Amino acid sequence: MNTSEKYARFELVKEMLETPEIVRRFQVDSLDAVVAAVKSTGKLLLTGEGSSRIFPAKNAICTARQAGLGLNIATEGGRQAAEYNLADFVVFAASNSGSTKEAIALLDQLTKAGHQQMYGLTARDETTLATFAKQTFVLKCGWEQAVAATKSVAEQALVYQELLAQLQGASIQPQLQAVGDAIEKALALEIDPAVTKAIAGAGTIYFAGRNDGVGEELTLKTNEITRKKSDFLEGTYAVHGIEEVMDSSDVVIVINPFESELEKLKETLADGVGLKIVTISTAETIFPSVVVPAVDDLQTFVFLAAGWNLLIETGVHLGVDLDKAERARKVGNEFTVG
Repeated sequence: MNTSEKYARFELVKEMLETPEIVRRFQVDSLDAVVAAVKSTGKLLLTGEGSSRIFPAKNAICTARQAGLGLNIATEGGRQAAEYNLADFVVFAASNSGSTKEAIALLDQLTKAGHQQMYGLTARDETTLATFAKQTFVLKCGWEQAVAATKSVAEQALVYQELLAQLQGASIQPQLQAVGDAIEKALALEIDPAVTKAIAGAGTIYFAGRNDGVGEELTLKTNEITRKKSDFLEGTYAVHGIEEVMDSSDVVIVINPFESELEKLKETLADGVGLKIVTISTAETIFPSVVVPAVDDLQTFVFLAAGWNLLIETGVHLGVDLDKAERARKVGNEFTVG
Protein backbone atom coordinates (compact mmCIF):
# COMPACT_ATOMS: atom_id res chain seq x y z
CA MET A 1 0.00 0.00 0.00
CA ASN A 2 1.26 3.48 -0.81
CA THR A 3 0.07 7.00 -1.61
CA SER A 4 -0.31 6.51 -5.38
CA GLU A 5 -3.73 7.17 -6.92
CA LYS A 6 -4.35 3.42 -7.11
CA TYR A 7 -4.71 3.46 -3.32
CA ALA A 8 -5.11 7.07 -2.20
CA ARG A 9 -8.52 7.49 -3.92
CA PHE A 10 -10.01 5.41 -1.12
CA GLU A 11 -10.93 7.01 2.22
CA LEU A 12 -10.16 3.68 3.89
CA VAL A 13 -6.53 3.84 2.75
CA LYS A 14 -6.23 7.48 3.82
CA GLU A 15 -7.53 6.57 7.28
CA MET A 16 -5.12 3.66 7.61
CA LEU A 17 -2.24 5.89 6.56
CA GLU A 18 -3.24 8.46 9.20
CA THR A 19 -2.81 5.85 11.93
CA PRO A 20 0.99 6.16 12.44
CA GLU A 21 0.70 9.86 13.25
CA ILE A 22 -2.36 9.26 15.43
CA VAL A 23 -0.24 6.82 17.43
CA ARG A 24 2.73 9.19 17.66
CA ARG A 25 0.53 12.07 18.87
CA PHE A 26 -1.75 10.01 21.09
CA GLN A 27 -3.07 11.81 24.15
CA VAL A 28 -5.98 10.93 26.38
CA ASP A 29 -7.79 12.98 29.00
CA SER A 30 -7.09 12.18 32.64
CA LEU A 31 -7.70 8.53 33.45
CA ASP A 32 -7.30 9.13 37.20
CA ALA A 33 -10.93 8.34 38.03
CA VAL A 34 -10.90 5.10 36.05
CA VAL A 35 -7.56 4.03 37.50
CA ALA A 36 -8.80 4.67 41.05
CA ALA A 37 -12.02 2.77 40.41
CA VAL A 38 -10.26 -0.24 38.90
CA LYS A 39 -7.69 -0.32 41.72
CA SER A 40 -10.56 -0.27 44.19
CA THR A 41 -12.59 -3.09 42.65
CA GLY A 42 -9.97 -5.10 40.77
CA LYS A 43 -12.64 -5.81 38.14
CA LEU A 44 -13.01 -4.31 34.67
CA LEU A 45 -15.44 -5.10 31.84
CA LEU A 46 -14.66 -3.77 28.36
CA THR A 47 -17.79 -3.82 26.24
CA GLY A 48 -18.73 -2.72 22.74
CA GLU A 49 -19.70 -4.26 19.43
CA GLY A 50 -17.65 -5.35 16.44
CA SER A 51 -14.36 -3.55 15.91
CA SER A 52 -14.92 -1.31 18.94
CA ARG A 53 -14.51 -4.39 21.12
CA ILE A 54 -12.51 -7.09 19.34
CA PHE A 55 -9.00 -5.66 19.11
CA PRO A 56 -9.14 -2.97 21.82
CA ALA A 57 -10.58 -5.25 24.50
CA LYS A 58 -8.91 -8.57 23.68
CA ASN A 59 -5.55 -6.89 23.22
CA ALA A 60 -5.96 -5.27 26.64
CA ILE A 61 -6.84 -8.59 28.27
CA CYS A 62 -3.78 -10.26 26.73
CA THR A 63 -1.54 -7.39 27.85
CA ALA A 64 -2.91 -7.48 31.40
CA ARG A 65 -2.32 -11.22 31.69
CA GLN A 66 1.18 -11.04 30.24
CA ALA A 67 1.98 -8.32 32.77
CA GLY A 68 0.60 -10.43 35.63
CA LEU A 69 -1.69 -7.65 36.81
CA GLY A 70 -3.99 -9.99 38.70
CA LEU A 71 -6.90 -7.95 37.42
CA ASN A 72 -10.25 -9.56 36.68
CA ILE A 73 -10.60 -8.09 33.20
CA ALA A 74 -13.19 -9.39 30.77
CA THR A 75 -14.96 -8.48 27.56
CA GLU A 76 -18.40 -9.23 26.23
CA GLY A 77 -20.92 -7.71 23.87
CA GLY A 78 -23.63 -5.62 25.46
CA ARG A 79 -26.46 -8.15 25.20
CA GLN A 80 -24.56 -10.96 26.92
CA ALA A 81 -22.94 -8.63 29.44
CA ALA A 82 -26.45 -7.57 30.46
CA GLU A 83 -26.99 -11.11 31.74
CA TYR A 84 -24.02 -10.89 34.13
CA ASN A 85 -23.78 -9.61 37.69
CA LEU A 86 -21.66 -6.50 37.14
CA ALA A 87 -22.38 -4.85 40.48
CA ASP A 88 -18.70 -4.53 41.44
CA PHE A 89 -17.23 -4.15 37.94
CA VAL A 90 -15.94 -0.96 36.40
CA VAL A 91 -17.62 -0.89 32.98
CA PHE A 92 -15.98 0.75 29.96
CA ALA A 93 -18.23 0.95 26.88
CA ALA A 94 -16.74 1.75 23.47
CA SER A 95 -18.94 3.01 20.64
CA ASN A 96 -17.61 5.31 17.93
CA SER A 97 -21.07 6.66 17.20
CA GLY A 98 -21.98 6.87 20.87
CA SER A 99 -25.36 5.45 19.93
CA THR A 100 -24.82 1.70 19.55
CA LYS A 101 -28.04 0.10 20.75
CA GLU A 102 -26.50 -2.79 22.68
CA ALA A 103 -24.13 -0.51 24.61
CA ILE A 104 -26.90 1.97 25.43
CA ALA A 105 -29.21 -0.81 26.61
CA LEU A 106 -26.52 -2.19 28.93
CA LEU A 107 -25.66 1.19 30.44
CA ASP A 108 -29.34 2.00 30.87
CA GLN A 109 -29.87 -1.28 32.73
CA LEU A 110 -26.86 -0.64 34.97
CA THR A 111 -27.97 2.94 35.66
CA LYS A 112 -31.38 1.73 36.80
CA ALA A 113 -29.62 -0.75 39.10
CA GLY A 114 -27.68 2.12 40.71
CA HIS A 115 -24.32 1.34 39.10
CA GLN A 116 -21.90 4.26 39.39
CA GLN A 117 -18.66 3.21 37.69
CA MET A 118 -19.45 3.43 33.96
CA TYR A 119 -17.17 5.07 31.40
CA GLY A 120 -17.54 5.74 27.69
CA LEU A 121 -15.24 5.85 24.67
CA THR A 122 -16.60 7.51 21.52
CA ALA A 123 -15.53 9.35 18.38
CA ARG A 124 -18.18 12.08 18.76
CA ASP A 125 -19.14 14.75 21.27
CA GLU A 126 -22.54 14.95 22.99
CA THR A 127 -23.67 11.37 22.45
CA THR A 128 -26.38 9.27 24.05
CA LEU A 129 -23.70 7.05 25.56
CA ALA A 130 -22.17 10.06 27.32
CA THR A 131 -25.42 10.74 29.17
CA PHE A 132 -24.99 7.44 31.02
CA ALA A 133 -21.23 7.51 31.62
CA LYS A 134 -19.46 9.00 34.61
CA GLN A 135 -16.76 10.18 32.19
CA THR A 136 -16.57 9.92 28.40
CA PHE A 137 -13.36 9.94 26.40
CA VAL A 138 -13.60 11.28 22.84
CA LEU A 139 -11.13 10.00 20.28
CA LYS A 140 -8.87 12.57 18.65
CA CYS A 141 -8.70 10.70 15.30
CA GLY A 142 -12.03 12.06 14.03
CA TRP A 143 -14.99 10.33 12.39
CA GLU A 144 -14.15 7.79 9.69
CA GLN A 145 -15.69 7.97 6.24
CA ALA A 146 -15.08 4.35 5.21
CA VAL A 147 -17.38 1.62 6.52
CA ALA A 148 -14.47 -0.39 7.93
CA ALA A 149 -13.11 1.09 11.17
CA THR A 150 -9.32 1.32 11.30
CA LYS A 151 -7.66 4.37 12.83
CA SER A 152 -10.37 4.50 15.50
CA VAL A 153 -9.69 0.87 16.43
CA ALA A 154 -6.03 1.72 17.01
CA GLU A 155 -6.83 4.76 19.15
CA GLN A 156 -9.45 2.89 21.20
CA ALA A 157 -6.85 0.21 21.90
CA LEU A 158 -4.30 2.85 22.91
CA VAL A 159 -6.71 4.24 25.51
CA TYR A 160 -6.98 0.81 27.11
CA GLN A 161 -3.22 0.26 26.90
CA GLU A 162 -2.61 3.59 28.63
CA LEU A 163 -5.11 2.63 31.33
CA LEU A 164 -3.25 -0.63 31.97
CA ALA A 165 0.09 1.19 32.01
CA GLN A 166 -1.18 3.74 34.54
CA LEU A 167 -2.46 0.94 36.73
CA GLN A 168 1.21 -0.08 36.93
CA GLY A 169 2.43 3.47 37.57
CA ALA A 170 3.72 3.93 34.03
CA SER A 171 2.64 5.25 30.61
CA ILE A 172 2.84 4.12 26.99
CA GLN A 173 3.94 7.60 25.88
CA PRO A 174 7.69 6.80 25.61
CA GLN A 175 6.93 3.97 23.16
CA LEU A 176 4.66 5.81 20.75
CA GLN A 177 7.22 7.31 18.34
CA ALA A 178 8.82 3.93 17.68
CA VAL A 179 5.46 2.17 17.38
CA GLY A 180 4.13 4.82 14.99
CA ASP A 181 7.24 4.46 12.84
CA ALA A 182 6.88 0.67 12.79
CA ILE A 183 3.20 0.90 11.83
CA GLU A 184 4.11 3.25 8.98
CA LYS A 185 6.65 0.74 7.68
CA ALA A 186 4.18 -2.14 8.01
CA LEU A 187 1.59 -0.24 5.99
CA ALA A 188 4.11 0.53 3.25
CA LEU A 189 5.58 -2.96 2.90
CA GLU A 190 5.51 -4.26 -0.67
CA ILE A 191 3.45 -7.43 -0.71
CA ASP A 192 4.57 -10.28 -2.98
CA PRO A 193 2.08 -10.32 -5.91
CA ALA A 194 1.94 -14.12 -5.64
CA VAL A 195 0.71 -13.77 -2.04
CA THR A 196 -1.91 -11.21 -3.06
CA LYS A 197 -3.08 -13.45 -5.92
CA ALA A 198 -3.39 -16.46 -3.61
CA ILE A 199 -5.41 -14.54 -1.02
CA ALA A 200 -7.62 -13.00 -3.69
CA GLY A 201 -8.35 -16.45 -5.10
CA ALA A 202 -9.00 -18.14 -1.78
CA GLY A 203 -12.32 -19.82 -1.07
CA THR A 204 -11.92 -18.93 2.61
CA ILE A 205 -9.26 -16.74 4.21
CA TYR A 206 -8.30 -18.05 7.64
CA PHE A 207 -6.36 -16.17 10.31
CA ALA A 208 -4.53 -18.08 13.01
CA GLY A 209 -2.66 -17.02 16.11
CA ARG A 210 -2.93 -15.76 19.63
CA ASN A 211 -6.20 -14.62 21.17
CA ASP A 212 -5.03 -11.00 21.36
CA GLY A 213 -7.59 -9.46 19.04
CA VAL A 214 -5.38 -9.12 15.96
CA GLY A 215 -6.47 -12.22 14.04
CA GLU A 216 -10.10 -11.84 15.00
CA GLU A 217 -10.19 -8.18 14.00
CA LEU A 218 -8.55 -8.96 10.65
CA THR A 219 -11.14 -11.69 10.11
CA LEU A 220 -13.87 -9.06 10.34
CA LYS A 221 -11.93 -6.62 8.16
CA THR A 222 -11.57 -9.36 5.52
CA ASN A 223 -15.34 -9.46 5.11
CA GLU A 224 -15.62 -5.67 4.88
CA ILE A 225 -12.59 -5.03 2.67
CA THR A 226 -12.31 -8.07 0.38
CA ARG A 227 -15.95 -9.33 0.57
CA LYS A 228 -14.60 -12.86 1.01
CA LYS A 229 -15.40 -15.48 3.64
CA SER A 230 -13.05 -15.66 6.59
CA ASP A 231 -12.55 -17.37 9.93
CA PHE A 232 -10.32 -16.97 12.98
CA LEU A 233 -8.52 -20.06 14.26
CA GLU A 234 -7.40 -19.22 17.78
CA GLY A 235 -4.12 -20.60 19.11
CA THR A 236 -3.40 -24.00 17.56
CA TYR A 237 -6.96 -24.59 16.35
CA ALA A 238 -5.57 -24.58 12.79
CA VAL A 239 -4.09 -28.06 13.30
CA HIS A 240 -6.81 -29.61 15.43
CA GLY A 241 -9.56 -30.70 13.07
CA ILE A 242 -10.40 -27.75 10.82
CA GLU A 243 -8.34 -29.37 8.04
CA GLU A 244 -11.28 -31.72 7.41
CA VAL A 245 -13.22 -28.92 5.70
CA MET A 246 -10.36 -26.97 4.12
CA ASP A 247 -9.31 -27.29 0.50
CA SER A 248 -6.32 -26.30 -1.59
CA SER A 249 -7.84 -22.96 -2.64
CA ASP A 250 -7.91 -21.71 0.96
CA VAL A 251 -5.26 -19.50 2.56
CA VAL A 252 -4.17 -19.42 6.20
CA ILE A 253 -2.52 -16.23 7.45
CA VAL A 254 -0.66 -16.95 10.68
CA ILE A 255 0.10 -13.94 12.86
CA ASN A 256 3.14 -14.02 15.14
CA PRO A 257 3.30 -17.82 14.83
CA PHE A 258 4.38 -20.12 17.61
CA GLU A 259 7.73 -21.26 16.25
CA SER A 260 7.24 -24.76 17.62
CA GLU A 261 4.05 -25.11 15.54
CA LEU A 262 5.46 -24.15 12.13
CA GLU A 263 6.40 -27.68 11.05
CA LYS A 264 3.04 -28.99 12.23
CA LEU A 265 1.27 -26.33 10.15
CA LYS A 266 3.33 -27.34 7.14
CA GLU A 267 2.61 -31.04 7.62
CA THR A 268 -1.11 -30.65 8.33
CA LEU A 269 -2.14 -27.78 6.07
CA ALA A 270 0.47 -27.02 3.42
CA ASP A 271 1.36 -30.67 2.70
CA GLY A 272 -1.83 -32.35 3.91
CA VAL A 273 -4.42 -30.01 2.41
CA GLY A 274 -2.29 -28.31 -0.22
CA LEU A 275 -3.26 -24.80 0.77
CA LYS A 276 -1.05 -21.71 1.03
CA ILE A 277 0.21 -20.44 4.38
CA VAL A 278 1.43 -16.87 4.86
CA THR A 279 2.93 -15.49 8.07
CA ILE A 280 2.96 -12.00 9.56
CA SER A 281 5.93 -11.86 11.93
CA THR A 282 9.09 -10.03 12.92
CA ALA A 283 11.32 -12.57 11.14
CA GLU A 284 11.24 -14.81 8.09
CA THR A 285 9.59 -18.22 8.55
CA ILE A 286 9.44 -21.38 6.46
CA PHE A 287 6.39 -19.89 4.72
CA PRO A 288 6.01 -16.74 2.57
CA SER A 289 6.45 -14.02 5.18
CA VAL A 290 5.31 -10.46 5.70
CA VAL A 291 8.12 -9.26 7.97
CA VAL A 292 7.42 -6.22 10.12
CA PRO A 293 9.70 -4.15 12.38
CA ALA A 294 10.04 -5.37 15.96
CA VAL A 295 9.20 -2.95 18.78
CA ASP A 296 9.62 -3.33 22.52
CA ASP A 297 5.90 -3.08 23.28
CA LEU A 298 2.62 -2.68 21.40
CA GLN A 299 3.82 -5.13 18.75
CA THR A 300 0.26 -6.20 18.09
CA PHE A 301 -0.49 -2.78 16.58
CA VAL A 302 2.24 -3.39 14.00
CA PHE A 303 0.90 -6.85 13.16
CA LEU A 304 -2.58 -5.35 12.73
CA ALA A 305 -1.24 -2.71 10.31
CA ALA A 306 0.51 -5.39 8.24
CA GLY A 307 -2.78 -7.27 8.04
CA TRP A 308 -4.52 -4.13 6.83
CA ASN A 309 -1.86 -3.83 4.12
CA LEU A 310 -2.49 -7.40 2.96
CA LEU A 311 -6.24 -6.84 2.83
CA ILE A 312 -5.96 -3.56 0.91
CA GLU A 313 -3.76 -5.22 -1.70
CA THR A 314 -6.30 -8.04 -1.99
CA GLY A 315 -9.28 -5.71 -2.22
CA VAL A 316 -7.63 -3.57 -4.89
CA HIS A 317 -6.64 -6.70 -6.82
CA LEU A 318 -10.28 -7.83 -6.74
CA GLY A 319 -11.58 -4.41 -7.83
CA VAL A 320 -13.58 -3.86 -4.63
CA ASP A 321 -14.88 -0.41 -3.67
CA LEU A 322 -13.04 -0.27 -0.36
CA ASP A 323 -15.17 2.52 1.08
CA LYS A 324 -18.69 1.31 0.39
CA ALA A 325 -19.99 -2.07 1.43
CA GLU A 326 -23.11 -3.43 -0.25
CA ARG A 327 -24.86 -4.45 2.99
CA ALA A 328 -22.73 -3.48 5.99
CA ARG A 329 -23.46 -0.14 7.66
CA LYS A 330 -21.17 2.36 9.33
CA VAL A 331 -23.27 2.19 12.50
CA GLY A 332 -24.40 -1.39 12.79
CA ASN A 333 -27.30 -1.15 15.24
CA GLU A 334 -28.11 2.39 16.26
CA PHE A 335 -30.15 3.41 19.28
CA THR A 336 -33.09 5.63 18.39
CA VAL A 337 -35.47 7.43 20.74
CA GLY A 338 -39.06 6.24 20.76
